[in-house]
Amino acid sequence: MIFFWAFVIGGLICVIGQIMFDVFKLTPAHTLCTFVVLGALLDAFGLYEPFIDFAGAGATVPITSFGNSLFHGAMNEAEKHGLVGVVTGMFEVTSAGISAAIIFGMIGALLFKPKG
Repeated sequence: MIFFWAFVIGGLICVIGQIMFDVFKLTPAHTLCTFVVLGALLDAFGLYEPFIDFAGAGATVPITSFGNSLFHGAMNEAEKHGLVGVVTGMFEVTSAGISAAIIFGMIGALLFKPKG
């Protein structure tokens, strides 16, 4: 049942994004920012963790999880280090994913020749 809900919830998030493109004529940048902010807001109100518990990968794979991670990391470090922790906490929590994207993007660029 875990896989079913992950598929359904992840799919619904994608459908919402597609509706934002098609109906509201939002650009990919606007849609991306909206989902990141939505993930951060849901975490601020304590709603994203129960959402992850219910949907599993359906909630952790989409970009909303990035907003959740940014906010969660910032608040955890703010408790320890104050205002400086807000900035450093965001980087500490998300650095592995960002680093992986950069590294794998570089490897892909070296191994494959783009058509264009």
